[in-house]
Amino acid sequence: MVLRPPVEPMLAQAAEVMPPVRPLASGVAYEQKFDGYRVLVFTPAAPGGRVLLQTRRGALIQGAFPDLVAAAEAQLPHGLVLDGELLVWDAGAGALSFEGLQRRAAARTRSAPALAVKLPAFFVVFDVLQIDGQELLHLPYVERRARLEALFADHALTAPWILCPMTTDPAQAREWLDSWTDVSGVEGIVVKPQTSRYTPGHRGAWTKVRRRDTTEAIIGATTGTLTRPQLLVLGRHDQDGRLRAVGRTVPLRTEAARLVAEHLAAAAPGHPWEGVTFAATWGSRDVLNVRLVRPDLVAEISTDRSIDQGGVWRHPLRFKRLRLDVTAEDVPRFGQGPAAAAG
Repeated sequence: MVLRPPVEPMLAQAAEVMPPVRPLASGVAYEQKFDGYRVLVFTPAAPGGRVLLQTRRGALIQGAFPDLVAAAEAQLPHGLVLDGELLVWDAGAGALSFEGLQRRAAARTRSAPALAVKLPAFFVVFDVLQIDGQELLHLPYVERRARLEALFADHALTAPWILCPMTTDPAQAREWLDSWTDVSGVEGIVVKPQTSRYTPGHRGAWTKVRRRDTTEAIIGATTGTLTRPQLLVLGRHDQDGRLRAVGRTVPLRTEAARLVAEHLAAAAPGHPWEGVTFAATWGSRDVLNVRLVRPDLVAEISTDRSIDQGGVWRHPLRFKRLRLDVTAEDVPRFGQGPAAAAG
C-alpha cells in the first residue's frame, strides 16, 4: 500500500509525569517534544510529482512553505513519508517562533517566498512511515527509528531536516525535561514503547509529558459569579503599569472555587479591562462571558512552556492556590514567562 494524504498521524496521550520504567517491559524511547505544527511530508513516487505537506487535520500547506518543498526536492528520495514537527526560526528574535509559524502557515503563495527568507522553516523528523514507496506502519518503533537514522546518514541530510533527539536512558530524558525545556521551542518529551507500531489516528501507546512551572498572576476576571466562580482570567502588569491578560485557567474544582469566592470583590469603575473581550481558547473566535473583579488578588498557577513572545500562555493554566501573602506588585511583569514571584 502506498500512503497518500490525508493520513491521520498517530497521537500521544498527555501525562503529568514521566511514566515509571517497568523492569519487565521491552523498553521505551524518549524523544524531545517541540512546540510547532505536526506535519507529514510526502515526496512523489517518481520525478515530476509534487511534494506535499499535510497538517494533523489533513490540510495541505506546501504552498506556504516553498523553502521546505525545495529542500525536499533537492535532498529527499522519492516515495518517502516523514512525520515530524514543523518549526520556524525568527532571526531577529534569535529564537524559534510559534507566531512566525502561524504567519507562514497563513501566507498566500505570492508572499510565501519573502516570508521564507525572514522566517525560515525547519522540520524535526521523529518517524518514517514509508520508504521507496513501501509503507512501514506495521514495523515496531525500534525498526522504524533505525531506518530513519539510516535515511539521514545515507542521504547526509542537513538543515532544514533535523533528526529528533532520542534516548532510551530515563535519566537523560529527565534531564531533557528539566533543562532542555528552558530552550525556546522545546516543551517536553514523548515516551514511545520500542515495540509500538504506527497506528494512524490512535492515541494511547505514546505519552507526552510537558514541563510545568509554578508562577503567579493577578486575577482580573472570572466566569460564573462572584459566589460561584468557574474559571479565572489572569493578568500581569506590563512595564507601563497596564494590566495585560496572560491566560485563563481550566475550570476550578469545587473547593478551590469556594476558597476564591471568599476573597473576590466586584470591580470598581475604571477597571483596566472594561470593554475588553477574552477568547474562550487561545486563537479562538468564541468569547468568554466574564465578570470583572478587583485586580488585587494573586493566584499561584501551574503552566506549561507554550507561551507566545508577547507573554500569553496558549494552553489553559491550572489554579493551585491563592497567594494571600503576595501583592499584585510582587507578580512577575508581563512577558517574563514562568518567572516566579518573590516570597
